[in-house]
Amino acid sequence: MTASNCFPDRQPGTRQATPLRSTGFTLVEMSIVLAVMALLLGGLLPVISGQIEQQRRTETRKYMDEVREALLGYAIAHKHLPCPDSNDDGTAELTCSTASSAIGTLPYADLGVADKDAYGKVLDYAVTIEFANSAAYFTLLTAGGVRVCTAAATPTTNPCTANLTSKAAAIIVSPGANWATATSADETENTDGDPYFVSHDFVQNGFDDMVVWISPNILFNRMVTAGQLP
Repeated sequence: MTASNCFPDRQPGTRQATPLRSTGFTLVEMSIVLAVMALLLGGLLPVISGQIEQQRRTETRKYMDEVREALLGYAIAHKHLPCPDSNDDGTAELTCSTASSAIGTLPYADLGVADKDAYGKVLDYAVTIEFANSAAYFTLLTAGGVRVCTAAATPTTNPCTANLTSKAAAIIVSPGANWATATSADETENTDGDPYFVSHDFVQNGFDDMVVWISPNILFNRMVTAGQLP
């Protein structure tokens, strides 16, 4: 008997076909995997978002410290602080003898610093007029006039409450992540064009402004050390 007679259904030179078993996911299995992934991502997104926000705040705070040092260096070199920028070209105006002209944006080009913070925004900047007067330099008796408070109040009676300082020589403000829209009266106080500002702890989905100011005493100390005062 030949081999072909033993296996009559098999053609000479061929192998018996073996049914293939599916190795893919079923729709039910795919749905379960997607549901698990959605749950994991839903739990991770707030954590990742919080870490990104914290990193931006850290970077912005570092940048603001650099700006503060640049302002002090500018004062030492020129014997006065710069006026704000009023036309968004990054350079200080020549004079700022009125209250409105003493509030604007940071003249970053004159200071030699980056133009924007970690949120992509140019810092707001205000200065006491007497400290930015290039015609009559300030002295050890010059008083600051920019006020920083812990909360906003009625502007007509008391522009803000609980002073952190009422005599700052200059101030810089980063409006944080929500810079396009003020979310509270405290943030509105920082953008209403007067020399009163609010600074307090970060509030989730609320106040996220960062505020740094230069006190006259710090400025005087740097100027005296550099031989620019008295």
